[in-house]
Amino acid sequence: MTNKMLKFVKIGQQTPPKRETGTRKEDFNEIYDEFVKKKAEEQSSRCSQCGVPFCQVHCPLSNNIPDWLKLTAEGRLKEAYELSQSTNNMPEVCGRICPQDRLCEGNCVIEQSGHGTVTIGSVEKYINDTAWEQGWVKPISLKHEKEQSVGIIGAGPAGLAAAEQLRKNGYKITVYDRYDRAGGLLIYGIPNFKLEKHVVERRTKLLKDGGIKFVQNFEVGKDATLEQLRKKHDAILIATGVYKPREVELPGNDLDNIFPAMEFLTASNKKGLGDKVELFDKGTLNAEGKDVVVIGGGDTAMDCVRTSVRQKAKSVKCLYRRDKENMPGSAREVANAEEEGVEFVWLSSPKEFKGKNKIENLVVNQIELGEPDESGRRKPEIKEGSEFTVKADMVIKALGFDPENLPLLFDAQELQVTKWGTIKTDFNSMETNLKGVFAAGDIVRGASLVVWAIKDGRDAASSMKTYLESMELKKTKVA
Repeated sequence: MTNKMLKFVKIGQQTPPKRETGTRKEDFNEIYDEFVKKKAEEQSSRCSQCGVPFCQVHCPLSNNIPDWLKLTAEGRLKEAYELSQSTNNMPEVCGRICPQDRLCEGNCVIEQSGHGTVTIGSVEKYINDTAWEQGWVKPISLKHEKEQSVGIIGAGPAGLAAAEQLRKNGYKITVYDRYDRAGGLLIYGIPNFKLEKHVVERRTKLLKDGGIKFVQNFEVGKDATLEQLRKKHDAILIATGVYKPREVELPGNDLDNIFPAMEFLTASNKKGLGDKVELFDKGTLNAEGKDVVVIGGGDTAMDCVRTSVRQKAKSVKCLYRRDKENMPGSAREVANAEEEGVEFVWLSSPKEFKGKNKIENLVVNQIELGEPDESGRRKPEIKEGSEFTVKADMVIKALGFDPENLPLLFDAQELQVTKWGTIKTDFNSMETNLKGVFAAGDIVRGASLVVWAIKDGRDAASSMKTYLESMELKKTKVA
């Protein structure tokens, strides 16, 4: 093993080179170049093959990271791919968008010892992009299809992961989604410079080729009630995600040119996909030539500021009520945004939106961090008399997402939700209070990461399989 691995003492950390800042600001293409075979093998060989693999421990999917790094270092790439995809339904997506600096790479043992982490995400991306190029990724092929069917509401990462797992077990799967394309957040929420859309589209095509049926532009409650879907299928999974934008109630909130993040990002992504987007075409949802202010400090805020840069905004500022060290988003994304010319106004919070009919200025309070709250984070407190003004032609609110009122939307008042509006499920089985109806992803745990949604989708699929088998067994006994 030492012949191929543990080379972190001789080989330094290296990531695939970023495209030059001036060039990458001109388009929406992914900013990182691909690893070549030699570099992927070199970086994989730096793995210390820990007795306790903290990278794996801190991966929501418990990916077998040390094993596929070793296989990559040894040139056994097809085996590395097979291992990578055995625990992850979208490894090529996670390799691109997971905040590795907060998960696997952030907990790498050699990172803690000062040698620089193994670049796990870049290797994962290399392994799986190579697998697609070589034709190793094949659609599901069933010898026997079961009679039982499952309806999945939501074509985001949780729904797609569950669909694939259940299809592999032989069930008939129909995925219902209110949008015109499958992928959910992956298609319309995440910009191309982080995740090019062909990566998502080839994955959904693979699922279709494997016999999974997709019904787009379908709204539960409008095109069919939840009860009607329950009668049509043997089990239901609700995996809608959370899309309702969190609001900040401030004077002037009703002025024009103040938008929620998803409205702005969806318009940009639709335009990139070649769709006609009226509000973008007439300039309303286009940042070009405008002084843009984004409020928020998570990954969605970073997506908004970096999209604004590429739309040729006159200036881009990001207001965040805490400091840089307390940003909830990926540190890597913050660094990318700073390189691209985004100005971060730390320790700042909007007080008032001002303008005649549309936004012209923000009145902003300076913030100081007080004592830690119940979460352990220092509480933001307004500095008295610290107000200042920021010019703005466009404001984008990236303050997070809450669940929509699904009992109302689905015409299913009996569906139980928590005090936060998320769907209430049994902790172990992931079943709701409605028999045969399960839920997974952000609609259960609240807005979170794609990798957690995949994990939840896989777990839900396992529980649903157990449920469907018990139903089939009861039917057999009765017969």
